[in-house]
Amino acid sequence: MFVPALICAICYEVFGLFDYQLGTLYAFRPIVVCPVVGLLLGNFATGLALGASLELLFMGSVSIGAYVPPDATSAGVLCTAYVILLGVDTNVAIGLAMPIGTLVLAVNNLIQPIMNSLYTLAPKFARHGEDKKIVAVHWACGLVSVPFNFVLIFCAVYFGSAAVAWVVDVVPSFILDGFGVAANILPVMGFAMLCRMIITKELIPFYFLGFLLTAYANIPVLGVVLLAIILVIEKFDLFGHDKQPVVALEGDDDDDF
Repeated sequence: MFVPALICAICYEVFGLFDYQLGTLYAFRPIVVCPVVGLLLGNFATGLALGASLELLFMGSVSIGAYVPPDATSAGVLCTAYVILLGVDTNVAIGLAMPIGTLVLAVNNLIQPIMNSLYTLAPKFARHGEDKKIVAVHWACGLVSVPFNFVLIFCAVYFGSAAVAWVVDVVPSFILDGFGVAANILPVMGFAMLCRMIITKELIPFYFLGFLLTAYANIPVLGVVLLAIILVIEKFDLFGHDKQPVVALEGDDDDDF
């Protein structure tokens, strides 16, 4: 279990820390993290399936203002590890994702005062035009959490696996079945959270169009996505087809003489 725990801890640091430090490339999302962890642990298909389900769950969970969402990266890494290493049911893992992300976020708050003290240095350096020191503060804030998070994820896999296996064996089957039901509801909740932020009167017709295509025309999701891409291209004229060429006025040729 040592090597898998080490792999999970490294993946968390690579995708969780350096993604933010390099400009938020969104590589920390479960849709990226879970397949990579699954590939490294020897089960890419499981990682891919978990990544798609967890991405739906955390799709609307984004940081806005002072709100800090649950840690989606840790949920993706740990849920994938528990399913592959322990044989935990996928639905049970999805049901545990949000509690895991919330718990890791709460534990990370313990080191937040240290990072806040470093943040206060940035305005002072900015007033003096010391841009290199601002960059140093940026990296220092990220590197402070590296040992802490590395140990946290490593222990969660190395020591927590036995606890998770024990819980799965002890918990009655009807509760685990409830986790399965919740696993089917949670992605819908994540999508609803996203819709609250982006839905407008102009987008509502397209929302129902996608529903009708899947419910009545039996078009798979990939087909709906491809149709949506075509609609976007036409609606926003991405190829510039509607740009009318400038027509020369009558008499312009005569003026050249």
